Amino acid sequence: MSIIARATLRATASRAFSRPAAFSRSFAVVTKFTTDHEYVSNNDGIATVGITKFAAEALGDIVFVELPEVGAKLDQKESMGVVESVKAASDVYMPISGEILEVNDMLKDSPATINESPLEKGWMAKIKISNPAEMDEMMTLEAYEKFCADESS
Repeated sequence: MSIIARATLRATASRAFSRPAAFSRSFAVVTKFTTDHEYVSNNDGIATVGITKFAAEALGDIVFVELPEVGAKLDQKESMGVVESVKAASDVYMPISGEILEVNDMLKDSPATINESPLEKGWMAKIKISNPAEMDEMMTLEAYEKFCADESS
């Protein structure tokens, strides 16, 4: 077989068995919850963190949010910010150890976004997880809902 034929065959075979780029890496986003009413949504080692709807409703109308510094490396359960409402102020704790990659600057001008959409638009920070095993200690959505129901009664 000639060198050209082998090269063509190799190129054709690699295209036939390669996955399209869009499907080459697909991971499910895993969301877990803490007893302090924070959540962490892990998407392949990059997590979105914030407070839960239960916490936002308990606080009432949120009027101020203090966010962590980008680049800060924080341990699980270390304070990462503050949420103030018309009723109270509350520390927000890191649900998982990691480095702050991004903060939701929209919350500075629109803190009530947390009340409206805590898990979607009202997230507080995106972090690079440093200890994924910490998620094993957290609650699933079903366990968290039961925890909240028990706490409310």
